[in-house]
Amino acid sequence: MNPDHSYFTISINPCESASELYVLFSGEGKPNPLHKMGPAVHDYYLIHTVLAGEGTFEMHNRTYPCKAGDTFIIYPGELFSYVADADRPWHYTWVAFSGRSAGMTLAQAGVILSNAVIQGNSFHSLHRLYQRIRSSFQQSAYPALEDMEAGGWLRVLLCELGQQNHQQIHVNPVTESDIERQVGQAIRYLELQYTQKVSIEELAHSLGYHRTYLCKMFKQFTGLAPMQYLFKIRMERAKLLLQTAMTIDQIASSVGFNDALYFSKQFHKWSGQAPSVYRKELKA
Repeated sequence: MNPDHSYFTISINPCESASELYVLFSGEGKPNPLHKMGPAVHDYYLIHTVLAGEGTFEMHNRTYPCKAGDTFIIYPGELFSYVADADRPWHYTWVAFSGRSAGMTLAQAGVILSNAVIQGNSFHSLHRLYQRIRSSFQQSAYPALEDMEAGGWLRVLLCELGQQNHQQIHVNPVTESDIERQVGQAIRYLELQYTQKVSIEELAHSLGYHRTYLCKMFKQFTGLAPMQYLFKIRMERAKLLLQTAMTIDQIASSVGFNDALYFSKQFHKWSGQAPSVYRKELKA
């Protein structure tokens, strides 16, 4: 039992996936009064849906009081904090996820960084979807299948949140569509050119946008600056290549690093392990 909670359960994805959208873990808890998280920063998306009680969520210079039915979304790289009410501490459920399409999928559900709370009255269907995600990690002897099933339930959950948030989806649809298209073009550029030396100036110029505008829109929809997103692409690709027989030099060159030593330092900074250590643990 978690000492800060009267009830706490969590399920972790046993599969280290590199898909476009994948679950990392999911849980449910009843924190004690005034239980607080943060100020802190995560490197993944984390969604909480409040099932009962109340609390307060802060992120991106905004404070959101939340009650039963409300869902708040933490973006990677953004400083956040949240605290349970002193008299009616909340009971919530959560899911953490990542993947290259995570930010765009949230945007399609009408969620943006500057307005990261979905208000709603019905949470029972959402609660069942969170439970489905967790049960995915208990039904199969094959981690890849568990990952696939959990990812499917995550997409259904995000769709359900989008339906609750339909007013935000349809606000100024032309503008939203244009911005989404612009950010999508930038993402495709980075996914195709990550092996090359990339500058934001060149990226903005190639797409016909001002650098400052592109960076602002990119972070609004993905939660990451373009160079942070590019770094993530390179590191995720490197992890896949470390499962092959390629040398560290070859892998570094394949993900856009001319210097294998610099690549190793950056990989260690990102994963907490040197590439050679990560590879040995994979083999083990």
